[in-house]
Amino acid sequence: MFLDFVVLIMQKIVKPYDNSQLSKKKQVEKMFDNISSNYDFLNHFLSFGIDHIWRRKTIRLMQAKNPKVILDVATGTGDLAFAAYKKLNPDKIIGLDLSNGMLEVGRNKIKKKKLEDKLEFVQGDSENLPFEDNFFDSVMVSFGVRNFENLNMGLKEIFRVLKPSGNIFVLEFSKPKKFPIKQLFGFYSKAILPILGSFISKDKSAYHYLPASVDAFPEGKNFTNELEEVGFSNSTLKTLTGGISSIYIAEKP
Repeated sequence: MFLDFVVLIMQKIVKPYDNSQLSKKKQVEKMFDNISSNYDFLNHFLSFGIDHIWRRKTIRLMQAKNPKVILDVATGTGDLAFAAYKKLNPDKIIGLDLSNGMLEVGRNKIKKKKLEDKLEFVQGDSENLPFEDNFFDSVMVSFGVRNFENLNMGLKEIFRVLKPSGNIFVLEFSKPKKFPIKQLFGFYSKAILPILGSFISKDKSAYHYLPASVDAFPEGKNFTNELEEVGFSNSTLKTLTGGISSIYIAEKP
């Protein structure tokens, strides 16, 4: 308990709305509700479509494990869940997210694709997952762990609901280290992206929050240490596109 408290106060808490008294969790929910109608377009437009490639690489790494029951934490509108279903053909994928606005967009996709028997999206808290212990073969998270209010608690919950020998797959932004990608990514994420995102989404805070949350996230070895601290083993990471994003994989013993 004391260790959890120390980890929490050591983390730099970045919130979407500086002038709000709401918790980070509630602010993140509000932010994604606000941008849900434009989220898919912005996600692909602002990343120049590279996010599709990153998701496909994550799914390819999952293939060797052949998971049949999958949890997609912070599923948003379900891009990773749909990609996983198409490639892995599991028995069931459950997507969970704080934002009902995002989930409604995803649920409409499920209906359109007639996948009601294979995909289910539920509103819920990543730090208090509404599932029994040792339930999922794999848990995946794309661009969501940096939004956890308490990262340690969220990872503990994922560990709890995974079956023994199950794996977590995390796709998340990271900070490039090498010239010129470091400089180009820094300029784009802090100068260009907030302007374009704010103009299209009509939420001025959302796309200023994104680079701030990436800066605050304990990437690389720091994140694999977080995974191992809650009990995961055999943690590895793979950097993508010059270090703009990373895939983290770890196993529940």
